[in-house]
Amino acid sequence: MIRTGILLAAGFGSRLRAAAPCKPLCPVGGRALIDHALDGMGLAGMERVIVVVGHEADAIRRHISGRRRGPLVEVVPTPDPTLPNGVSVLAAERALAGQDGVLAMCDHLVVPELYARIARRGAGGGACLAVDRRLDHPWIDKDDVTCVRTREGMIADIGKGLTDPDCYDMGVFAIAEGLFDALRTQSAPSLSDGMRQLGRVGLASTLDCSDLDWIDVDDPIALNKAETWWKSARHEFGETGGANETDVPAKKCDRFRKKSEGRCQKDGTHGELRSAG
Repeated sequence: MIRTGILLAAGFGSRLRAAAPCKPLCPVGGRALIDHALDGMGLAGMERVIVVVGHEADAIRRHISGRRRGPLVEVVPTPDPTLPNGVSVLAAERALAGQDGVLAMCDHLVVPELYARIARRGAGGGACLAVDRRLDHPWIDKDDVTCVRTREGMIADIGKGLTDPDCYDMGVFAIAEGLFDALRTQSAPSLSDGMRQLGRVGLASTLDCSDLDWIDVDDPIALNKAETWWKSARHEFGETGGANETDVPAKKCDRFRKKSEGRCQKDGTHGELRSAG
């Protein structure tokens, strides 16, 4: 099972600017989207999460440094937040250090089981994408969602505006070195570009997670839907009223620190991991 997450939190989120200065800090249910993602990854078994930042990077770093629960976090910058998201994925490669990872979007509110399920599935040397085959789901913005066409469980094509899709990209992936290799073939790739490249060589698989709910919190309409869902489904996120349910046990932190000694240094109890080099 994969134990490292990668969370993309570098975009501008201009359509949510009225709710928060940047999308990762936009509150849903009284907590920032980035906290939902980090805590969800912790509940799913992630021991470390690499967060790629760009727009409002300092504000996001400050927010992360104040966290006292969830997985250990390492923050890395994207070279240019105006470039497609594949560039941000490449920014995480060095910190991932050859391991497989669970890649997710900071603005996707998902139940922790989605992270856990893709982590158990694995990347298969390339990438595996969680997909939703409910094409008529009322939470989907059909003008913005990334569409996928599959053939025998493998990605045949992917992209926004794709005609005749049979499922939607849920924004959660298991990735291996093959995805980085595919992204490096282009100067400014999107993540979909990399997945399309992997699809051509049979290394882009899918995992049907249509039984799990999720929402891309990309505009005020989606934010309102997310708030309503959160209020009715808090238990799915591990929120049952108990204190610090997503705390990482101390012995797990100690074990991770020993593995990371010499490569990273830790700031705070559950705060930021910064590259030592």
